[in-house]
Amino acid sequence: MSTAVDRSKRPFLIASIMLATFMIAIEATIVATAMPRIVGELGGFTYYSWVFSAFLLAQTTATVIYGKMADVFGRKPVLIGGTAVFLVGSVLCGFAWSMGSLILFRLLQGLGAGAIAPVTMTVIGDLYKLEERGRAQGMMASVWATSAVIGPLAGGVIVDTLSWAWIFWINLPFGVLTIAGFILFLKERIEPREVKIDYAGAGLFTVAVVSLLVILTETDAGAPLLGGLALLFLVSGWLFLRQERRAPEPIISIALWGRRLIATSNAATLLAGMALIGLTTILPVYVQGVLGRSPITAGFTLTMLVVGWPMAVMLSSRFYRAFGIRRTLRAGSLLFPVGAAVLLFLTPQSHPALAGAGSFLMGFGMGLISLTTIAVVQDSVDWSMRGSATASIIFARSLGNTIGATALGAVLNLGIAHFGSGALAAGVHDVLNRPDGLADLAADPAVRAVFDQALHWSFWGVAGVAVLTFVAIWLIPIAPRPAGARPQEAEIEAAAEPGPAAVGH
Repeated sequence: MSTAVDRSKRPFLIASIMLATFMIAIEATIVATAMPRIVGELGGFTYYSWVFSAFLLAQTTATVIYGKMADVFGRKPVLIGGTAVFLVGSVLCGFAWSMGSLILFRLLQGLGAGAIAPVTMTVIGDLYKLEERGRAQGMMASVWATSAVIGPLAGGVIVDTLSWAWIFWINLPFGVLTIAGFILFLKERIEPREVKIDYAGAGLFTVAVVSLLVILTETDAGAPLLGGLALLFLVSGWLFLRQERRAPEPIISIALWGRRLIATSNAATLLAGMALIGLTTILPVYVQGVLGRSPITAGFTLTMLVVGWPMAVMLSSRFYRAFGIRRTLRAGSLLFPVGAAVLLFLTPQSHPALAGAGSFLMGFGMGLISLTTIAVVQDSVDWSMRGSATASIIFARSLGNTIGATALGAVLNLGIAHFGSGALAAGVHDVLNRPDGLADLAADPAVRAVFDQALHWSFWGVAGVAVLTFVAIWLIPIAPRPAGARPQEAEIEAAAEPGPAAVGH
């Protein structure tokens, strides 16, 4: 089994992949901009967060399942099918008549989106040698960066000039072009074989992951509900592991995920996802609430993250040739905690450029970590397992984002309660609950001091997780490169279990 594309047609396939990536990358920011108008027309503000949670739950859960399907049935049908499901969900979202129906259709959207990120990365792994992959992945990273800028602007223009439904329907031309590109330019050779689909494993995995993610995202729910979900997670998780050990074609290969290279790469990616979501959620709040700067300035500090990430990815092939994969990965892991440490030096008198510097360093480090871990994992397995291996990395990052947002949010609330001592803590929450709360907070020295100290607890949390990421990266078994050897020939070593050699691209 293999994926082969004529070199003259590769740009068209990469363009199709970039269009597909753009659709899911812009989804979060464009919908967030339009949500106040949507809630105003549909009502149901209490379900506001579930418009986002439903999409992310479905996307995260489906990622691993689609990765396995891509290994069994090929990349092409999974990509086309996932994109088609995403487009159907997008059309239905535009026709939603209530918040309940919108949440249901967002679930469908998320189920389709779950195929795009892991399988497009798998296709890139199929087509390019390791030292060539940085350029292609750099273009993917630039798509995410561009969408972060275009999304809010496009959402605002659409809401002001058209119906909010068009924030979903705008996906249609992109999706149709994407499907056409996959049909015309993605060629595969699939050896026919009898396949036994692990429906039981897929169902149990879905129940286990959804129950875990609901626990993490709905921490304010009552104890009985959380306890019931925890029990459901434990039981379904145990049954899933038991099923996967017996299934002839498991959705998740325990032996594959248990290899030292893949297990340590997934652990590092999960931790990096936790730290990065902490940066993106906490830093803008600090810049506005403590430094007293505008939302535009706060956005600039995160823009430095978006600049650093694709820059590192695009330079990675040069780093591989000059220093080798092992040193490149470890340098990225070092930049990650260094960038997080910069945040610890922020004070109410600091210039926002200091926050931007920390953001840039973490983004540059994350760019090297994300690309290199995906690359070494992909090259440690053959074609028939590359989709599952890639999906494991994407799943680990998504799970890390969810855990990190919950954990660091809890740290912030504990910090407010600790430094605010009762009435002052209540005052901080009262200010934050007002529309212009962050601006008012910066003008009140007592409240500002409490918020500053509490946010530094969260920065310490980000720094601690970044250090753990650094440690996990050093545990990934990549051998030093012998003199004169090419990176993909000498440096990838799956140490826990001998895995099949990487196939030619």
